[in-house]
Amino acid sequence: MQSTTVPSSASVTIRSVLTLPVIVAALGYFVDVYDLLLFNIVRVPSLKDLGLADADISLIGGKILNYQQAGLLIGGILWGILGDKRGRLSVLFGSIITYSLANIACGFVHDPQLYAILRLIAGLGLAGELGAGITLVSEILPKELRGYGSSVVASVGLLGAVVAYFTVTLFSWRTTYLVGGGLGLGLLILRVSVLESGMFKKTLEANVSRGNFWALFNGSKRVLRYLRCMGIALPTYLVIGILTTFGNEFGQALGIPEAIQPGRCVMFTYIGTVLGDLTSGFLSQWMRSRKKAIGLMMGMTAIFVILYLYGGISSATTFYTLCACMGFSIGYIAMFLTITAESFGTNLRATATTSVANNVRATTLLTIPAFQAMKPVLGVIGAGAIVAFACFALGFWSLLTMEETFGKELDYTEV
Repeated sequence: MQSTTVPSSASVTIRSVLTLPVIVAALGYFVDVYDLLLFNIVRVPSLKDLGLADADISLIGGKILNYQQAGLLIGGILWGILGDKRGRLSVLFGSIITYSLANIACGFVHDPQLYAILRLIAGLGLAGELGAGITLVSEILPKELRGYGSSVVASVGLLGAVVAYFTVTLFSWRTTYLVGGGLGLGLLILRVSVLESGMFKKTLEANVSRGNFWALFNGSKRVLRYLRCMGIALPTYLVIGILTTFGNEFGQALGIPEAIQPGRCVMFTYIGTVLGDLTSGFLSQWMRSRKKAIGLMMGMTAIFVILYLYGGISSATTFYTLCACMGFSIGYIAMFLTITAESFGTNLRATATTSVANNVRATTLLTIPAFQAMKPVLGVIGAGAIVAFACFALGFWSLLTMEETFGKELDYTEV
C-alpha cells in the first residue's frame, strides 16, 4: 500500500522523490527530447550534405518530418498497449533500444529515402519514452508526491532540447546523431536496476483485460475523459509547433528589423519550459489541485500569446524573451500526462498516457496546415490568432469539465 503521510519538504525533495525510477525516467526523457528535436535542427545542413538542392530540401525535409510524426502516432498506440500487456519496463527498454539504434544509423545515412525510413523507426521508438516513464513514476511514488516526480522528469528531460541546440553548434550533424544514440544506449545500464511497478504486477494476477486500445472508446464518459486529457495540452503544442517554429515569419509580420532565428526561438522556449515544468509540479502540490495549477499556467499562456501577437514587439531581444515566457507558461507538459495517468485504471494507464502524449504532439499535423491555409487571406498574425483561439477554447473547456485527480488512489482497474 502507498503511504498516506505527507513527508516534510526536505525529505520530499531529497529522498522521497529522487528515487532511481524517477532519475532514470528523467534521463530517458532527456534523451527523448534531444533525439526528437535533432532532425528539426539539422534538417537543412544534413540534406544539403546529401546533395539536395534548396527547393528539394523543403519538400524532402517535410516528407522526412512527416515520417517521424507518423512513427510517433503509431508508436504511441503500440508502446502504450505493450506497456499494459507486458509491463512499463518492457517499453522503457524496447523504446530506447529502437530509437538509439535508429539515430546511430542516421549518422551514417547517405540516401534521403533511407533517412526517412530511419526517422520513421526513430519516431516509433521515441513514442514510448515519456508516457511509460510518467506511468511508472505515477505508480511507484506515493500519491501525495506524484506532482514532484513529474516535475523532475519533465524539467530534466526538456533540457535535452537545449543540449541538442548547443551540440549541433559544436559538432557535425552526423556526430550529433551518434551522440544521441550513444546517450540512449548508455542509459540502458541504469535501467537494468529499475524495478517493475507493483500495481502492474497485481493486474497480472487478476483476470482483467489489459492494453486494449479500443477500450478507451468504450462509452461516452471514457471517450470524453480521454479527449479532455488531450484537450488541456493543445496550447502547449500551439506554442511549440507554430508560434516558435515559425518565429521567423511572425518576426517579419511584426516588422522586427533583425531576422528572427527559429532555432533560437525553440531554444528559449524550451529553457522557459524547463523552469515552468519544475514550477507547475510544485504548484500543484502547494494548491493540492492539478486543475488549479494547470488553469493558472494556461491563463498565463493565453496572456503571453496575446502579447506575442498584438503586443507591438519591436526588437529581437523582446521577441526571444517572450518566447521564454511562453515556454515557462506551457510548462505543464508532465502535469497533463500525470492527470492522464491518474484518470485511468492500471490495465489501461500506459495505453492512455502514452497515446495521449503522442496524439498531442501530432496535433501539429492539423494546426500547421490550418495555419498555412489561412495565411494568404488573414496574414501570419491573423492565421496564428485563429488557431490559437481554437486551441485555447478546447483547452479551457477540457480543463473546466474534467475531474480533479490530485491525491487519487491509482490501484484500480477499468471494467
